[in-house]
Amino acid sequence: MSLSYSLNNGPFYILKLLIYSFLFYFRKLHTPSNILLLSLAVSDFLMGLLLMPAEILRSMTCWVLGDLMCSVYFFLTVNITCASIGNIVLISIDRYVAICDPLHYSTRITVARVKLSVCLCWFYSTFYCSLYTQEMLIEPGRYNSCYGECVLVISDFAGMVDLILFFILPLSVIIVLYTRVFVVAVSQRSLNQTNKSELKAARTLGVLVVVFLSCYCPFYCYSLTDKNAVNDPAASSVIFIFYFNSCINPLIYALFYPWFRNAVKLIITLQIFKHNSCEANIL
Repeated sequence: MSLSYSLNNGPFYILKLLIYSFLFYFRKLHTPSNILLLSLAVSDFLMGLLLMPAEILRSMTCWVLGDLMCSVYFFLTVNITCASIGNIVLISIDRYVAICDPLHYSTRITVARVKLSVCLCWFYSTFYCSLYTQEMLIEPGRYNSCYGECVLVISDFAGMVDLILFFILPLSVIIVLYTRVFVVAVSQRSLNQTNKSELKAARTLGVLVVVFLSCYCPFYCYSLTDKNAVNDPAASSVIFIFYFNSCINPLIYALFYPWFRNAVKLIITLQIFKHNSCEANIL
């Protein structure tokens, strides 16, 4: 099982590592939008590296890693999931300002502000998941009824708070912002080259958001019918759909972002070894 998972997902990890390397190495890519993409790519990488193998183990056999690792697994699940949702919301805000208020974009959306927003997003996610799983972290295995079990039990109140904060609210924000972006894009008939490039970037990120929501919504919709859906064996399929999003995103980067293809071309042609290649204009 582990070998099969590694072989099937190896290409996706290579793509993810290339994305990290490009975003760090090429200075032309050090933009607010790409910082948000990097944060989302990190959450994708952690989801594929840590959460998917653990969920395969949890759903297909007895949990053999112990109660403490079970608690850590759910802690990381909530943390990485919340961070991914926060990154998608930040990306939506970034595109909204770029399209609907382009004259003030450079002053409102700065690299420093985006870095701060990303740090706050991860900090808030960690803080929230600490509260969400605190009982399980304090007393690992408290919800297990037998050896080899790994379950998380949440109260009705906690489930409702989670539903509002990390499904209804972010989904509403994303839909409203991208609806506004779509309206503005349709209403603009004559566009300069800058606006055209911004709209193209918005469409690409729109694909990213739609794919994310398509993978994300099924689990929450399923959880509405069962407050302990995360422990239901039948829910494994919708959980894997959500985790599979971490494999799709690198393909979106590779297919829709010209800078990714240009960077790969620099590597293949060995131009990456030239002096000051980090300054190359690959946009």
